[in-house]
Amino acid sequence: MPHDPQPPTGPVAARLQQKLLAAFDPAEVIVQDDSAKHAGHAGAPAGGESHFSVVVISPQFDGLSRVDRQRRINKVLADELAGPVHALAVMARTPAEVGG
Repeated sequence: MPHDPQPPTGPVAARLQQKLLAAFDPAEVIVQDDSAKHAGHAGAPAGGESHFSVVVISPQFDGLSRVDRQRRINKVLADELAGPVHALAVMARTPAEVGG
């Protein structure tokens, strides 16, 4: 599992984290800006904050398929996905699935 010990620094990353925290009451949320890996590619603006990976560990995912978990996250982040976020990689797990 990716781990980013630093809190999000950009405004888009911070907004992603705030929305995920509010929606899922998670045990853990990690928001990682992967934009630098995509510099120069289509959909990668010069300022970054366009490509993200998120990890959300929440008991609210219990009993949901991987697809349903991703759909719920995408719904919460719909405004960002329609705007500044070009790509979003999601890992959504329950605490039991990660040994917690």
